[in-house]
Amino acid sequence: MSRRIVGPFNRVEGDLEVHLEIGGAVVEDAWVVSTLYRGFEQILHGKLPGDALVYTPRICGICSVSQSVATAAALADAQNIDMPPNGELAINLILANENIADHLTHFYLFFMPDFARDIYRNEPWYEPIAHRFKAVTGTAVKQVLPARSDWLHVMGILAGKWPHSLAIQPGGSSRAIEAQEQARILSVIYAFRKFLEDVLFGDSLENILSISSAADLDSWLEKQAPDHSDFVRFLHVSRSLGLEQLGRAADVFMSYGVYKGPEGNLFKRGVWHQGEQMFEPENITEDLSHSWMEHGNTPRHPYDGVTVPDPDTRDGYTWCKAPRLDGTVVEVGALARQVVDGDPLIRDLVQQSGGNVRNRVIARLLEIGRVVDAMSQWARLLRPREAFCHQVKMPDEARGCGLTEAARGSLGHWVRIKNGRILNYQIIAPTTWNFSPRDMSGVAGALEQALIGAPVRGGEKDPVSVQHIVRSFDPCMVCTVH
Repeated sequence: MSRRIVGPFNRVEGDLEVHLEIGGAVVEDAWVVSTLYRGFEQILHGKLPGDALVYTPRICGICSVSQSVATAAALADAQNIDMPPNGELAINLILANENIADHLTHFYLFFMPDFARDIYRNEPWYEPIAHRFKAVTGTAVKQVLPARSDWLHVMGILAGKWPHSLAIQPGGSSRAIEAQEQARILSVIYAFRKFLEDVLFGDSLENILSISSAADLDSWLEKQAPDHSDFVRFLHVSRSLGLEQLGRAADVFMSYGVYKGPEGNLFKRGVWHQGEQMFEPENITEDLSHSWMEHGNTPRHPYDGVTVPDPDTRDGYTWCKAPRLDGTVVEVGALARQVVDGDPLIRDLVQQSGGNVRNRVIARLLEIGRVVDAMSQWARLLRPREAFCHQVKMPDEARGCGLTEAARGSLGHWVRIKNGRILNYQIIAPTTWNFSPRDMSGVAGALEQALIGAPVRGGEKDPVSVQHIVRSFDPCMVCTVH
């Protein structure tokens, strides 16, 4: 039995350590440590409610729109304000633009470069994969970065700038557009769709989105040459390394639902654990028993949450809190969204092998296709000469909850207002859910569970299996401890 500290991790957003207990060439236990305290929830105390729209996007520069959307939703709930249709469509497009950019960045620049490590040099697929995905020098970079840059023009048109746009407001978007800008948005979406079909998938989105089972996916793969597309390359590497057997947690998946429309969300709200279950926001609590935080004897709902740092807490080992849904550890992210929404391919994959490294990546790539397909419809529905935003006065006393889905999963903001000022503001980010510590019952968080059983090769200092599992969740550590 040996103890090992892995970290800091490269190619993740923020500071992360993982403490491992290793025996018999496998990980037998794990503790996930968020090493940087930030304090945004304390900063917001006493501020004007509208100030949160300025502060919260600065929690992170990679998913700032998600924070803006959650803040605006919480303030809208407190104000009891609805968006005009243009506002909903614009917010959907802005959020989707960021989420898809994050997914693309994760796959090409964060996740796939791990397979160009020297430890895989003897694998038959190593040379072409390293040539394609090696960090900085791989051929994929020369295609992906221009495609990502062009893609973010949608953000420039609708939000003015990225990150930290102020266009997102409780009543909609402050940035109305003209007809020629609508045409430009559609052309950017079309060009990005062509990149997906030519480079990422090597097939039409219609064909990719019609794959409805694991057997269909295998059949599709058998028809493709190993270098046909980057999706095909990933699937072959995954099959070679058995990534479907790596990184399984508790298989309880949650999604707040996202991309509102007149007939409901594009991705619905709910919980899935061997079947669909209702999501009840009042059942969310935060447990601080193993955090470096002052805490009481019982977990609290975020409306009553407290964020007071205490690095000397007896049982603490991380700055991250332990959110739970009705006392249960849940996994959030693209895989959770697609499982909850009922995508047939993802449901079948999870039914066979649960949440794992392979399935998380497939769900993320599939989601790119599903969202880009929907964005064309949203852009066509915009009405340039109609209202994009409603405004009403903020009451002196109110409270509000804003729930949305960032690229990495479920993001919630809870605000209480008294005498016209913020009395309490609490945030639970996606990586807070996935990278949470143990709770009062000693139950490990999702990543801590997923790491148990990971194989450790002889002579490894930083086990590559641990790297794959951590990165399959696409952590954003600066959001985790806000």
